[in-house]
Amino acid sequence: MKRIFRFLLITLSILSGSAAVADAYSDTVALFKGAGESASFFNDCYGYAVFPTIGKGGLVVGGAHGKGRVYEHGKYVGDTSMTQLSVGLQAGGQAYSMIIFFQDQRAFEEFTRENFEFGADVSAVAITAAASGQLGTTGASAGASEGKKDATTAGKYYKGLAVFTIAKGGAMVQAAVAGQKFTYKPKSAS
Repeated sequence: MKRIFRFLLITLSILSGSAAVADAYSDTVALFKGAGESASFFNDCYGYAVFPTIGKGGLVVGGAHGKGRVYEHGKYVGDTSMTQLSVGLQAGGQAYSMIIFFQDQRAFEEFTRENFEFGADVSAVAITAAASGQLGTTGASAGASEGKKDATTAGKYYKGLAVFTIAKGGAMVQAAVAGQKFTYKPKSAS
């Protein structure tokens, strides 16, 4: 009887953990749907990649990492991860949510070719407010986020991509050169 009870507890904890992960993606998508300018991008984008939490930290040399999901026409089609390395004046740590919209099939296919790179940025982020500027293969942009209901953005696509972030917590000051690398793995058929 104890073994059966233990098995049921383990099974329930595994299932609830899967539901919590699924909810993190749904919650993040809902957050961006209600956050400033990012909401309108859901109406006409080809697809998007959403990252519920990206952790970032550094002291001279820094890094960031987060896992996400890729959606095509609103349907979950694969998994992605983002890794960032940076060098320069930086100190602290932060967590943020990010979404990348793909304007068309071409931009979507470029991103999902397994390895995609972009970015060089300068930013300062504190608690749930953020200000940032970016210059890289995604173009130049600047924006500010006053909280979880507003996403930082330039408000338009550049080379088929639009990137929005919402700070979740922490404090980081950064004036560094950084590059972001994304990997993609199609959803396994099950």
